Amino acid sequence: MPHPTDIRTRTRSRARPRLLDLFCCQGGAGKGYADAGFDVTGVDKDPQPRYPFRFVQADAITFVLEHGAEFDFIHGSPPCQHDSECQRIQGKTHPDLIAPTRAALETAGRPWVMENVRGAVPKLFAPVMLCGQMFALANYRHRFFETGGGFTLVQPGHPAHLVPQAKMGRPVPPGHYGQFVGNFSGVPLAREVLGVPWMNRDGIRECIPPAYTEHIGRAALAHLAPVLEVAA
Repeated sequence: MPHPTDIRTRTRSRARPRLLDLFCCQGGAGKGYADAGFDVTGVDKDPQPRYPFRFVQADAITFVLEHGAEFDFIHGSPPCQHDSECQRIQGKTHPDLIAPTRAALETAGRPWVMENVRGAVPKLFAPVMLCGQMFALANYRHRFFETGGGFTLVQPGHPAHLVPQAKMGRPVPPGHYGQFVGNFSGVPLAREVLGVPWMNRDGIRECIPPAYTEHIGRAALAHLAPVLEVAA
């Protein structure tokens, strides 16, 4: 059975509820949850030297099955490549981990969120869509969030898309929003727009903007408040 092979510890506050960030990559989701008030631990099968919080290198599904109940809230972002338009265009194949991730999250018995891209929507149960326009970001980047374990999320209003987008992966002309996918140019701009100054191109092209998960994290803390007050 796989075991964690790399653990990095950051300063932790015992007063902060614990969040498990599965398939964490470079930590866009984790940053938002930390900003909301969680003590974040990330898990990924690959080394993530840019991850800014406690990190465990392990298989995410195995880890949540073994340790998920130790956390107050769980976020999972199974790899999106299977349902990504870019990957389909290139004819590449990837494993579909949405159903196994959901099963593992349900087994953990904790409130949870599972995130993915538009192409995965038919496999997600009543997902809530978040867009950069909801958080005053100069970007659209739709991401979809299924909830479970008793946690629910209200769909925010979706402002109209009035600014044109640059073509996928292309430089961003004046007056346009970038898509920041594939082998895009303009990493400094993407870092600024998405709020991920520590990331490289590999992390940016797939990341959740931290503003999205800060929003989810605040809703999660409100959901957890009665339990946390009893524990205190």
